[in-house]
Amino acid sequence: MNTAPGSSAAALEAEHLTKTYGEGHTEVVALRDAALTVARGEIVALLGPSGAGKSTLLTIVGLILTPNDGRIIIGGTTVFDNHRLLVNVRRFRRQHLGFVFQKAHLIPFLTAAENVRLAMEVNDYPSRDAKLRAMELLEYLGVGARADNLPSKLSGGEQQRVAVARALANRPNLILADEPTAALDSVRGRQVMELFRQVAHEQNAGVIVVTHDQRALDVFDRTLEMEDGVLRAADNPEQHGAMR
Repeated sequence: MNTAPGSSAAALEAEHLTKTYGEGHTEVVALRDAALTVARGEIVALLGPSGAGKSTLLTIVGLILTPNDGRIIIGGTTVFDNHRLLVNVRRFRRQHLGFVFQKAHLIPFLTAAENVRLAMEVNDYPSRDAKLRAMELLEYLGVGARADNLPSKLSGGEQQRVAVARALANRPNLILADEPTAALDSVRGRQVMELFRQVAHEQNAGVIVVTHDQRALDVFDRTLEMEDGVLRAADNPEQHGAMR
């Protein structure tokens, strides 16, 4: 049964998440009995080598990939349990989740403001309200002056800020970011990480960031790491600088 969402509910509660591919001798375990809780207003880093299962975990809690087993609760609503999806996935993702990737993936023929507005208009936001919120978010994220520019006229850092604004458009419970600074230099990369921290703390959203960037781990409230599909707390994350 679904539970009613409430402001006191955690952004994410996940239990016993398991994902395997293949069978018998060809079976690969991508995720092993993973459990994760992210509070509203908390930003969590997820570290680990390539192939450790980080992206698998992110796509499962983002309802893009279905686990073999486990339970997922987002913002107080049980969305997956007992091998079954319990919500309309496409609608739920649009309304309750925000995604930011390595590349901004902005629509090239739409302005920055139009890219943000589109995320709301597909959720039937009134056009006037969508315009106002898009401008509020772009101003909040420091790119309000670039609202009428096409993506090709924006720097990489500005494009990522617009992507974050788009992710925030529908006031999500949970924001999932997969290597969002990989294409940025160290200065702009840190600015984006600090931006995620600001978003988590001020917008009351849970934020999970998959990253290999060891230079900005101090911005996170908590650091986790994955290896061979196993999720655990990072006891001493500053010592994992060689992890790639």
